[in-house]
Amino acid sequence: MRILKSIGIVLVGLFLVIIVGAGIFYLATDGEYNVPATVTDDASLPRLEVDGYSFHAETYGDAGNPVVIVLHGGPGGDYRSLLPLQELADEYFVVFYDQRGSGLSERVPADQLSYQVMLEDLDDIVDLYGQGEAVYLLGHSWGGMVGSGYLGYAPEKVAKAVLAEPGFLNAEEARDWRDHYQALMSGPTLYWQMLRAGFAAQHIRGPDPYAREDFLVGQEILPLFTNHPDNSYHCPGESYDAPSWRWGTTANNAVQAHATDDDLNSLSARAGDFEKPVLFLASECNTWIGPELQARHAALYPQAELTVISNAGHEMIWDNPAESLAVIRAFLSR
Repeated sequence: MRILKSIGIVLVGLFLVIIVGAGIFYLATDGEYNVPATVTDDASLPRLEVDGYSFHAETYGDAGNPVVIVLHGGPGGDYRSLLPLQELADEYFVVFYDQRGSGLSERVPADQLSYQVMLEDLDDIVDLYGQGEAVYLLGHSWGGMVGSGYLGYAPEKVAKAVLAEPGFLNAEEARDWRDHYQALMSGPTLYWQMLRAGFAAQHIRGPDPYAREDFLVGQEILPLFTNHPDNSYHCPGESYDAPSWRWGTTANNAVQAHATDDDLNSLSARAGDFEKPVLFLASECNTWIGPELQARHAALYPQAELTVISNAGHEMIWDNPAESLAVIRAFLSR
């Protein structure tokens, strides 16, 4: 009986310590936390309605010029860091949109989010703006992966493509990427930071039911990854400072969870059949998914070339817009 009583006292003590510790963490992380509203709650945001879904979207330039459709990273990111591309609007009609469930676009449940859905959304947008003419695709990171997949999905609808540092283009590369990611996102210091982030997220009260998880991952956990000292997404001695509006956590989780090996392999399965020009961009500083990997990706396509952007990390269009834009302009004008 004495042993049971002692165990009970210890358990009650641990429970009280946990409760008090949680209260201290909650109070210590109190502050002003902002999560921007999506197009659902902010009527002032520019938008695009397609098949009953509301995308956060903007266009720049003369609609009579050749169409460039921009695909952002993620899954779950937004196009804010790619806005330097609006300078192309003097010669092209440039279309930006936050993908389904991402950025400032409408939030939807996980069962409405998958790689296939992203392809179908892109196809609808290509049809809307292309008006039967082949368009130019410009995809960064995850957007480059979707763009590569679309070249096999609807090759006749694309005239040229720029694929800026897609992270992987098949299931084997995806496993390698995830292994490296998990190695970076481990260790007691990181777990402590993630615990603090979880308490900070409890202070979020809106503007929608997805805001808390979007804040937790996008504003608290994702920067731990992008700014990790062993992550070459940024140049040595520099921080990863590419801006964003809002992360789409449900989109990120659902697209990855639903993706099969067949989906992942389809990112490049028909690359050899796409005989139009493709430009791969890599960043000088990125030793993870930079020049070496992108050279292998370029070799999959019959008419692909690779250009390395100097003084830049993974966000080369944000880090070095002048050189990135010059290279893209030269490729599109040929």
